[in-house]
Amino acid sequence: MSKKEIQLTVKGMDCTGCANNVKSALEQLEEVESVEVFLSAEKAKIQTKNNQPDIQSFKKVVEDIGYHIPDKTSDKSQKENESLKEKAQKSFRLFGLVFGAILLVVIAGEWLGLFQALTEWVPFWAGATLVLLMGYPVFKQVIVAAKKGLVTPHALMALGSLTALAAGEWVTAGIVVFFMRTGDYIENYTTEKARDSLRSLTKLAPQTATVLRDGTEKEIPIDQVKKGDHILVRPGGKIPVDGTVIDGQATIDESPITGESMPIEKTEGSSVFASTIAQGGFLTLRAEAIGSDSTFGKIINMVEEAESQKGAVQRYADKFSAWYLPVVSLIAVLTYLISGDLMATVAVMVVACACAFALATPVALLASVGSNAKRGVLIKGGKYIEALARADVLLIDKTGTLTFGRPEISKIIPLNGITEGELLIMAASAEQYSDHPLGKAVVEAARKRHLNLQKPDNFEEITANGVRASFEDYTVTVGNERLLENGKQDIRSTITSIKEEGKTAIIVQKDGRPIGVLAAQDAERSEAGIALKNLREQHSFGAIELLTGDNTETARHLANKLNIDFRAELLPEDKINIVKQYQSNGQTVVMIGDGVNDAPALAQADVGIAMGTTGTDVAIETADITLMRDDWNLVPELFMSANKTMGIIKWNFGFTTVYNLVGLSLAAFGILPPVLAAAAQSLPDVGILLNSSRLLTK
Repeated sequence: MSKKEIQLTVKGMDCTGCANNVKSALEQLEEVESVEVFLSAEKAKIQTKNNQPDIQSFKKVVEDIGYHIPDKTSDKSQKENESLKEKAQKSFRLFGLVFGAILLVVIAGEWLGLFQALTEWVPFWAGATLVLLMGYPVFKQVIVAAKKGLVTPHALMALGSLTALAAGEWVTAGIVVFFMRTGDYIENYTTEKARDSLRSLTKLAPQTATVLRDGTEKEIPIDQVKKGDHILVRPGGKIPVDGTVIDGQATIDESPITGESMPIEKTEGSSVFASTIAQGGFLTLRAEAIGSDSTFGKIINMVEEAESQKGAVQRYADKFSAWYLPVVSLIAVLTYLISGDLMATVAVMVVACACAFALATPVALLASVGSNAKRGVLIKGGKYIEALARADVLLIDKTGTLTFGRPEISKIIPLNGITEGELLIMAASAEQYSDHPLGKAVVEAARKRHLNLQKPDNFEEITANGVRASFEDYTVTVGNERLLENGKQDIRSTITSIKEEGKTAIIVQKDGRPIGVLAAQDAERSEAGIALKNLREQHSFGAIELLTGDNTETARHLANKLNIDFRAELLPEDKINIVKQYQSNGQTVVMIGDGVNDAPALAQADVGIAMGTTGTDVAIETADITLMRDDWNLVPELFMSANKTMGIIKWNFGFTTVYNLVGLSLAAFGILPPVLAAAAQSLPDVGILLNSSRLLTK
């Protein structure tokens, strides 16, 4: 039988423990071959053993353990994203409510004797019924999961409340259940806030398109658009597909894809991307990639599944969470055996909530990956954030990375009494029919000066050397030194000087005599120097090197300008070997390339960053991180974000560890009563939320 992949939306997961339980439950089904569950995307990707799986069986097994698969994957009721200020205000209000509830328990319950009064006034059966009703959803989830051999994060807390109930302490059990439900809300709220950045991307996805069919306009759902359809986009409209402009002109806001705020002009023949916005003008497009196949669709899918690439810190946290509950259970048993204090045992079970450990890493990573994606930086997983933070070697490609990969004329040197304008007119007039990049650079230089070109009577392209064009009274030859006929000695020093600057010399001759030299160089990214300076100041590298296949003089000139080391005249396999050499010494290597010809080296490096490669499938698929616009300033911002993310993760994990150790110790020695233990377990989640939300501000 043929296999099939299906994707289901799973609601109710608020930590990695929940995601692991959903994965384990689905894997127990006979027709399931493999499962991946993504907490951030609320999605389960299931590989089945046949092409007609029973979706209802998937739904039942997930809902049996307390989660929910909605009938439709889209959530139409989703709210608009809140501002950062509103998010912060809600988080602090939540913290205030939890802290207020704890004070109420301490003052009214313990100091003023309210709990004692309730125990005396309310019959036990009534109190026990109230506790069971309040805790029914959690108790059911724990019991159903236990039958399937799964342990939920609230298993110990539920057991603690039932133990307190069995001991006749229904008020204590009720307080435990109340804070258990409060903790559920906090965990859900914390995870939802971390998903905000992802949602702000997904809500940009187009839902409909206006197509031209049979000569009429028709608005249809995006999933009904076919490749080759002609799409109409009016001013202010959202472009629904990746495509090519076949008619019209418009100014396009491409910030949803690249993060670039400046609009770009699009005319016939231009490529456009789904989810970008036509700010002015009218376009007709030919659809080429739709939905998940579009550049925007691939971005969303990559961000949703980024958590599958877990770093060492996250894997450690997952393993720690798996061992945490058994260790706490052992401490609870020892507490009872040594002290005989049942309430101290209950306190141990309820204070130790594993969810805080499960939230410490993914919440920060969700926030980081999502906020970077909004800026046009696509990170495939948490392990690459971690590798960036510890990187000590930075290798940089030249062409297409530190330069734009297109030549430009940087110097015009006329000879024998001719002016710069006359030299450029003759050279560009001869080159205007050439397809060579250097020839196009000469023509572009003339156009920038608004010079009027002459039409040649005859044009000849001399392979690998240059061009020759005949005009009414003379012949012009433009090319390299091999085309020099006379006067070579007169301009040798000029040619040598240009080469020493790392530039290419273009010799212009009129009727066989040199009349000038043009210097061409690859157009440099002006912001690269400042970006590298900022990067060195904020991150400690043992080595920063320029790797290029270009000639040594060109590489030396650029490397000296940027104050970095270089290696020139390299083949692709040479670049890979350099990466391997650093890695064999135990160093973490980051490689920045253009995402196409550097694909092997990008793949070999610990982190491969594709620079300025909007819409290229090779970059998105090969690189670990893709910068969706040509802006070197994104590089130091990326490293700063990685360092900040790892700092927040370590703080989250350290704070949670210390907090739980203190709580367990106080509970085991009978100092922390069960009601306060239950209240205390809610605070780490709020702390993690407040700390991780700082990633959304950059």
